[in-house]
Amino acid sequence: MSKNLVIVESPAKAKTIQKYLGKDFEVKSSFGHIRDLPKKGMGIDLATFTPDYEVSADKKKLVTELRAAVKNADTVWLASDEDREGEAIAWHLAQELKLKEDNTRRIVFHEITKNAILKAIENPRKIDQNLVNAQQARRVLDRIVGFEMSPVLWKKVKTGLSAGRVQSVAVRLVVEREHEIRDFKAKSTFKVDGVFLNSQKQEIAAKLKKDFAQESEAENFLSQAQTVDFTVLNVEKKPGSRTASAPFTTSTLQQEASNRLGYGVTATMRVAQRLYEEGFITYMRTDSVNLSQEAIENAKNQIISEFGEQYSKPRNYNTKSASAQEAHEAIRPTDFGLKNVPDVQLNKLYQLIYKRTLASQMANAKIEKTVIEIGNAKLPHHFEAQGEVIVFDGFLKVYGITKTDEEDEENTEKLLPKVSVAETLSYKRIEATEKYSRPPARYTEAGLVKKLEELGIGRPSTYAPTIQTIQNREYVDKREVLPQEREIMKITLADKGIKKQVLTEKFGADKNKFLPTDIGEVVNDFLTQNFSEILDYGFTAKVEQDFDEIANGHEKWKDVLQGFYKDFHPKIADVEENADRANGERILGTDPKTGRNVLTRIGRFGPMVQIGEQDDEEAPIFASLMPSQNIATITLEEALELFKVPFDLQDFEGKPVSVGVGRFGPYVKWGDAFISIPRGEEALSVTQERAEEIIKEKQIADAPIATYKGDDVTKGTGRFGPFIKYKSLFINVPKRYDFDNLSQSDIEELIEAKLLKEANRYIKQWEDEKISIENGRWGPFIKFGKAMFKIPKNKKEEKFTAEELAEISLDEVKKWITAQDKNAFKEKAKKTPAKKTAAKKTTAKKK
Repeated sequence: MSKNLVIVESPAKAKTIQKYLGKDFEVKSSFGHIRDLPKKGMGIDLATFTPDYEVSADKKKLVTELRAAVKNADTVWLASDEDREGEAIAWHLAQELKLKEDNTRRIVFHEITKNAILKAIENPRKIDQNLVNAQQARRVLDRIVGFEMSPVLWKKVKTGLSAGRVQSVAVRLVVEREHEIRDFKAKSTFKVDGVFLNSQKQEIAAKLKKDFAQESEAENFLSQAQTVDFTVLNVEKKPGSRTASAPFTTSTLQQEASNRLGYGVTATMRVAQRLYEEGFITYMRTDSVNLSQEAIENAKNQIISEFGEQYSKPRNYNTKSASAQEAHEAIRPTDFGLKNVPDVQLNKLYQLIYKRTLASQMANAKIEKTVIEIGNAKLPHHFEAQGEVIVFDGFLKVYGITKTDEEDEENTEKLLPKVSVAETLSYKRIEATEKYSRPPARYTEAGLVKKLEELGIGRPSTYAPTIQTIQNREYVDKREVLPQEREIMKITLADKGIKKQVLTEKFGADKNKFLPTDIGEVVNDFLTQNFSEILDYGFTAKVEQDFDEIANGHEKWKDVLQGFYKDFHPKIADVEENADRANGERILGTDPKTGRNVLTRIGRFGPMVQIGEQDDEEAPIFASLMPSQNIATITLEEALELFKVPFDLQDFEGKPVSVGVGRFGPYVKWGDAFISIPRGEEALSVTQERAEEIIKEKQIADAPIATYKGDDVTKGTGRFGPFIKYKSLFINVPKRYDFDNLSQSDIEELIEAKLLKEANRYIKQWEDEKISIENGRWGPFIKFGKAMFKIPKNKKEEKFTAEELAEISLDEVKKWITAQDKNAFKEKAKKTPAKKTAAKKTTAKKK
């Protein structure tokens, strides 16, 4: 029997800590919170703001096990994370397990190393009730906002919607950025670039220090440049330096992982959590850039031993955020001698953290900047060429950088050729190119986190869940924005004189950036109009500051909630009673054929356009918007075009052909086959000829690439990547295979592996009943149709073995299913067809 019971919130953390503690310690995991507000109902007494916590059904067995472990222990150590959420987890454990204060210890540490754990054991403390109350205040306030505001959305916008205090503000940021982009008016200017040659014919690329607003001005300058000799007017060398960035906070780690690795914020935090729990880095939820003196000393020793004394420059950084918890450290390695970690995925993020931290303790890089001014006294404006060379690499050495990005790959000594003042240069070419100003950039995940942090909204522990929530609710998404085209003018001065060209450039494309969905815009507009204070950035930041004050013991948490609710609840009642319904409805104009209104709005099944209104004598007709369209921007002409889809074309090879738009975008239907139209093409652009091309391309793609035991094998690329198809089996093709050149042996290997896996999939199967007992990732389960059910324990309260399940009768399995779904085998009543209130949309044939 262990004398000491240590409870942490994560199994991985438990495993790591167990290694450092002796046989007198038993480490168990609570798997996060063991209790919370109920899933159904608000669970808060609004008179006193007292939460009604409950242990969820899936945690009851765990709580029973922890209670038994507590009885057998002399001392219980609560070792959850050192932030507010961790403090609340410890408090809930103490409350639910009825822990006694005299034998309960609260310990915290910001890294999971042997020294840190043993030091924490030597310095226990009590549960910090202020931190707990700050967490309770956030949890209760967010529950109140969600539960009171969401029903208003159901009534005024659409059923099934939800609102949240921080999430709704994040959506507002995305919507407002999109409005800025739509309202942006691009302005063109002409930028002039020149390539000059010295006497050794070495090239010097330079830019004119003046942009021209008009084409005529740019052309006039090139005409003047044609008649003059160019000389070097000035050469200036300026010493400079570059300083390393501060160590990572949660926000800056998320931004760098996004920029360097392409990770989303949730993926970043998941990998960082593993690095922390396995003892490689310090705690990853922090807004502090501080490093401990011990860490600074260890970094210094590593730098000196690896790079030399001249590369070391120990320093600490001051955190700009007033709300930062300075007791925390920045995210850093726990051991500066460990350059790599074994896991490939973990190592990518570890490398970012390791190099950033080490660089922060290294000397500045010294650079020499060269500026060459080129021109002629007769010209109104001059050219400037700039270049840099690294004199001393300093902190850049840890990144493996020995020269600037602009330097020639084969010449690391200098960037620009050596020239002297008054030296004559000839021009190889001078170009004036029309450039358009760009609208503000849409937010990436990391960019949105940065903005929230700048506004003081949210804290390190809330960024990732906030970003995930607004996507899960489908208020924002990352759909691809296809490029548009526009003409630009390019004027070139070369040996043969001045030449003008009209070029086409693509613009406006975007990928992996946040755009608001139609419903996201409608909900945001409704909330900002009716709950302007709740969605106000300053107000939301003030609430975060209130939570900080509670955590510091300067505010009482229920007083803060009372102050919020006394204004919030009457506003809810007022909006519910008096606000107009919102569906984003916008009248686009009139249909030229019928004279009826054409409007767009959010309908039951999403964004749509309709011709006619409900109170017209003739029922309205409807059409869905295409994925690339938006109810806020669609024009009358674009809307009317939608009523031409679907349309029929001529038969091809004896099968009917039509074009339509479905859930996954535009398609060509050929017989019973649905063939996606390639990305970037709209349904209405598909002619008979193009439809036949798409069908033929599909035929080629679907043509057998081999046979296996007399049956054809085909291949394709689907939602989960490349695959081959054999009979009814879809078999994923791993990256280790050359998908474009699969050999017969590759195909046989893939199919046989899949067949073996399928053979081991079923423990028992009743095909006629559509019931089976299958092996799953976490053990056997029952599948009935598309539904999955758990297998209860046997009479000995143990899990059934595969052999026992193979002998189970169908009747017994049906009992297990019925125990979990009493209506599983009841016949569903057939729905009475609803009366049609709208005329069926006729299919328009394309001539």
